[in-house]
Amino acid sequence: MNTIASATPQPYDAFLLVSFGGPEGPDDVLPFLENVLRGKNVPRERMLEVAEHYQHFGGVSPINAQNRELLAALADAFSKAGISIPLYWGNRNWSPFLVDTVGSMATSGHRRVLAFFTSMFSCYSGCRQYRENLADACTQVGKDAPAIEKLRFGFNHPGFIRAMQCRVHEAAASLREETTATPLLLFTAHSIPGTMADHCDYEKQLREACRLVSADFPEHPWELVFQSRSGPPQQAWLEPDVIDFLTQHKEHRSHDLPAVILIPIGFISDHMEVMYDLDEEALQACKELGISMRRAGTVGTHPEFIEMIVSLVQERLDPQRARESLGELGPWHDVCPSNCCLYPRPATTGRPAAPENRSGS
Repeated sequence: MNTIASATPQPYDAFLLVSFGGPEGPDDVLPFLENVLRGKNVPRERMLEVAEHYQHFGGVSPINAQNRELLAALADAFSKAGISIPLYWGNRNWSPFLVDTVGSMATSGHRRVLAFFTSMFSCYSGCRQYRENLADACTQVGKDAPAIEKLRFGFNHPGFIRAMQCRVHEAAASLREETTATPLLLFTAHSIPGTMADHCDYEKQLREACRLVSADFPEHPWELVFQSRSGPPQQAWLEPDVIDFLTQHKEHRSHDLPAVILIPIGFISDHMEVMYDLDEEALQACKELGISMRRAGTVGTHPEFIEMIVSLVQERLDPQRARESLGELGPWHDVCPSNCCLYPRPATTGRPAAPENRSGS
């Protein structure tokens, strides 16, 4: 499904950062979560439980501040690279909302826009749902809405891989101050329902990214685990859960897990799920299990990651430019096939709960 198709392609004239959004104060938390969960079969008590995660951090998700930092870094990088298009930002669930941003672009006369999603891996919630959001926003804005085309996913782009390797090296250096044990590299990503995973390349892309990052650490074993599931117990989600893995591994093979580096490869910034599910819950589990632990940073505004986004824009501005990638999967597609990232589900369940629902973003 394409967002909007332009009959006669024109030069790209704007850049749009597309993200999830998050509350920026205690009074925002419940309205934000109501936006996230609207039309979804999630009990109110579960919503209130998640609200407490936000209140634990003053009712503020760091994702909006991090997106502002990302935009500032991109504006500087665009200028240095000679890319003279304005940058915009719109969210799915909180201000600035996508429909308002698309409206602003239309008012400013933009006709063809490149969009970067703050998601590095393909799945319904990380790709197709954002494309649906953009299509809905363009429909609401009307005939003056610009054509919006997404940039390809960079899960195997050298810039993303090098940035993640740098973050792991930083965590490993910190951990060596505490222990000489060789840590397990435990890559984490948001769990998604099995029915969603069956219709996308999420897990395949994640495993390839983990393999590419771990190539810089040949002496370290590695595993991919998942976190932050929000579905009912009877619904299959990707496993193992990070805390279940730590607990079971320690119980059955205690001598094999003295130290671990948690690597949130499925997230590009240290938002709520990283801060709560890893820095709070997983850290506490490691303390109780006697495991030395460090959590690697996300790519954030690492210079290599910023240059990756710049290169993704440049390859669309100049079709002759080489499309960089590492590994065997090659550069991912720009235009999604019509069946890309489908999420089949019974009609009675309503729209799917986004993976972020456990603790937002």
